[in-house]
Amino acid sequence: MLLQERLNAFVQLGNFLRAFITAGKSDDRESDALLHHAIEEAGIINPWFTEKNIRMALSSIGRQLEEQNLHRWTASYPFPDHNGQKPATVGVVTAGNIPLVGFHDFLCVLVSGHRFLGKLSSRDDKLLKTLASILLSIEPRFTGNIVFTDEFLRGYHAVIATGNNNSARYFEYYFRDVPHIIRKNRNGIAVLTGNETGEALERLAHDVFSYFGLGCRSVSKLYVPEGYDFSAFFEACQGWSEIIYHHHYANNYEYNKAVFLVNKIPHLDNGFLLVKEDSALASPVAVLYYEFYKDPVRLHEKLSGITEQIQCIVSDTWDKSPSVPFGKAQDPELWDYADGIDTLQFLLQLKGA
Repeated sequence: MLLQERLNAFVQLGNFLRAFITAGKSDDRESDALLHHAIEEAGIINPWFTEKNIRMALSSIGRQLEEQNLHRWTASYPFPDHNGQKPATVGVVTAGNIPLVGFHDFLCVLVSGHRFLGKLSSRDDKLLKTLASILLSIEPRFTGNIVFTDEFLRGYHAVIATGNNNSARYFEYYFRDVPHIIRKNRNGIAVLTGNETGEALERLAHDVFSYFGLGCRSVSKLYVPEGYDFSAFFEACQGWSEIIYHHHYANNYEYNKAVFLVNKIPHLDNGFLLVKEDSALASPVAVLYYEFYKDPVRLHEKLSGITEQIQCIVSDTWDKSPSVPFGKAQDPELWDYADGIDTLQFLLQLKGA
C-alpha cells in the first residue's frame, strides 16, 4: 500500500471511533459490538480500566486520527514515494498501565509500511486487538502486517519495548543486537506560579486524576512557589471526589494515609487525595508530591538536569520543552513522542531482511 492508502484507513478508523464515542454507535454494527465487548472484557481483566477511562483513551485516539492531524504529522518525513521498499518486522512490547497505551506504536509501525508484531501486556490485551480487527475490516490489505503473540518475540528486525526501569535493563540486553527503542519510567510534573485561575486548576486536576494517575504523562508532582496556598487547588479538585469510590483507588488512599499518620509525616488531605512535600517525582496512587521553588530560572536549571525522568511539564506559563498546557497531559498530539524519541523517524530508517 502507498502512504496515502495507509493514512486513509486510519482516517476511517478515526471516523468510526468518534462516532462510537459521541453517539454510542457507528454505521458498522459488527464493529460496534466488538468494541463494546472489548471494553467490558478489559474492565473485568483490569479493574483500573473503567469504562470512563477506556472511552477517554478512545476519544483521544479518535481525535488524533482526524485527517488533518495525520497529514500534519507525516508531512515532514521522507516517506518513499513508491511501494517497493521491503518491510521490516517490528516487535512491540507494550505496557499495561493505561488503556491502549501501545496504540501510537501500532500506528507508527503500520504508517511507516512495516509489519507489527505485538506482545501485549496481560493487563491490556483486548482493546488493541479489537481496534486491529476493526482496522482490518476497513483495509484488508493490512492482513499479514498485523500479528499478535503471547510467546517470546521471534523473527523481528527491530524492537520497541516499554516498561519500567527494571525491565528496561533486561530489554536493553535481550534486544541489544537489533535497532531498538527502550522506554523507562517517566513522570508528568506541573509548574505553578500561584496566579492560576480556578478554571486552569480544574484542567490541572484532570491531569492529576485521569487514569487514576497511572500514566507516564500523569502529573505526579507539583512545583509551587514558596508559601503556596493549596486551598484553591483542592477546591478545583472537587469534581473528582467520586474517585474515592473506586475500590482499588480507595485502598491505596487508605494505605498511604495510614502510613503518613503512623509515621507522623506532614501532609495535606482533602478526603480523596494526599498531598505531601517530597523531592521525588513519582508518587504513589492517591498521593501527589509537591516541592517549593523560589526562582523560576533556578527551577529550569534543576529540571534540565532531570529531563530523563520527565515525560512532560504541564503549565500554562512554562515556555520550555516538553511542556503542555493544563488539561492536555493525557491528550498528546501524534508528534508528542514518548521519552522524546521520534518513533516514526526510527522506523523509516529500518530495512526489511
